[in-house]
Amino acid sequence: MTRLQGERIFLRPHEMRDKQALLEGANEPEGARLTGTHATFMLPQIEGYIARNSSDERRAGWVICLPDDTAGQETVVGEVVINEIDTDNRSANIRIALFNARYFGQGYGSEALRLAIDYGFKTLKLHRISLGVYDFNPRAIHVYEKLGFKREGVFRDSLFWEGAFHDEHRMAILESEWE
Repeated sequence: MTRLQGERIFLRPHEMRDKQALLEGANEPEGARLTGTHATFMLPQIEGYIARNSSDERRAGWVICLPDDTAGQETVVGEVVINEIDTDNRSANIRIALFNARYFGQGYGSEALRLAIDYGFKTLKLHRISLGVYDFNPRAIHVYEKLGFKREGVFRDSLFWEGAFHDEHRMAILESEWE
């Protein structure tokens, strides 16, 4: 895994020093809702997750970082992961999470996705990258469509959240559709 440099953010591989940011992000209520995550995570689970990321050939994952602040510290604002990499079929899934609503709407997620998708097509030589997004997240659907993802189908009532069922929209982009 390598560092990917963007204009306003950069992506770098997960490191053990990220465990607190990942723990807080994984347990943040709005992020959990948007990703359909029912679980509550503990620090040992996060540490195991970070350790597995460095050795799992079926995934490529990064934390999303803002450049150094005045104290010389980078700020981890989320993560983006290409997972379920299938080298035989040159396909994979992608997922993204921003760890706090204060980072929403600033273009960090779009830029992180662009960097990761570009890596997927150019470095991993993928042909197809897919994702799932719930019907109550129109902001994400808009971002994915802006990046070139096409709607492929709907998994009806696939998530039960706060007393109601929600559809999951399946979307994908092919290497020939990438800029």
